[in-house]
Amino acid sequence: MGSLSFENKAKIACAYGGMIWGVFWLPLRALDLAGITGSWATATFFVLPLIILAPVIMYRWRYLVRGGIRLHLIGVFSGIAMVLYSDAFLYTEVVRAMLLFYLTPIWGTLLARIFLKEEITPVRSLAIFTGFAGMMVIFGIDLGFPWPKNIGDWMGLASGFVWAIGMVLMRDDEGSSAVEITTVYFLWGSVAAVVALFIPLSTAITTPDMGMLIETLPWLIPVMVIVVMPGVFAVMWGTPHLNPGVAGLLYMTEISVGAASAAIWADEPFGMREIIGIILITLAGLMEVFVPPLARRFLPNRA
Repeated sequence: MGSLSFENKAKIACAYGGMIWGVFWLPLRALDLAGITGSWATATFFVLPLIILAPVIMYRWRYLVRGGIRLHLIGVFSGIAMVLYSDAFLYTEVVRAMLLFYLTPIWGTLLARIFLKEEITPVRSLAIFTGFAGMMVIFGIDLGFPWPKNIGDWMGLASGFVWAIGMVLMRDDEGSSAVEITTVYFLWGSVAAVVALFIPLSTAITTPDMGMLIETLPWLIPVMVIVVMPGVFAVMWGTPHLNPGVAGLLYMTEISVGAASAAIWADEPFGMREIIGIILITLAGLMEVFVPPLARRFLPNRA
């Protein structure tokens, strides 16, 4: 029961991290209103936490070295994935970027099967299908599947696949703590985000005035410390303890919280379609939380 309880804690942590992602648009919109837009906002969300983590880096630098190439590969893949995901919104529609990124549970499940030899259970397959159905309901099934057709679409698709690789690396790394994984995520994400500033693809990037950024710090630093960084830490703590497909499925809480928060604070539509979608996404997550333990308890020979 102890290990089961720990596994459920990891699932809750990943679902919580997804929920935090679901409200990221609020500080991003505030930054946009302050004149810090696009790739500069993405870079701010990586570089500022890295600066805040500087004392941790100095105190635990030996652990960052001891983690070796595997630890830093986790940072490279997870950091690049989130930069791609964030910047995808600059070059395509939000709906398309999110739909393509959230193929992650499929990539994670397949990669875990190939490289970690983890079983693809019927419950997991059903949960992924249910979660994807909920996502399609929220975004509009009439839109059809968003086959990539522009650079932003490909960035959204790539971000989900690269994030799945990062999840597999986390799952396979038994020596690094969530503190180190969180640190290398912000470290290499900062590198990727800064590099992205110099390679605009189709949208002109306006360099903000430094005074604009300084004016945001009184509210931005608390948001980073209280909301953003704990959300990232929860993901980096929970993900290594779960099958990558399961973790990717639980991140879908971003969609549910994003839809609800947009209805509350941005007057976005919220009706039966959104309610049904949220129910399906929630049901998908609950399948992975409750069904496997019940199967192990009542059907031990089949679990």
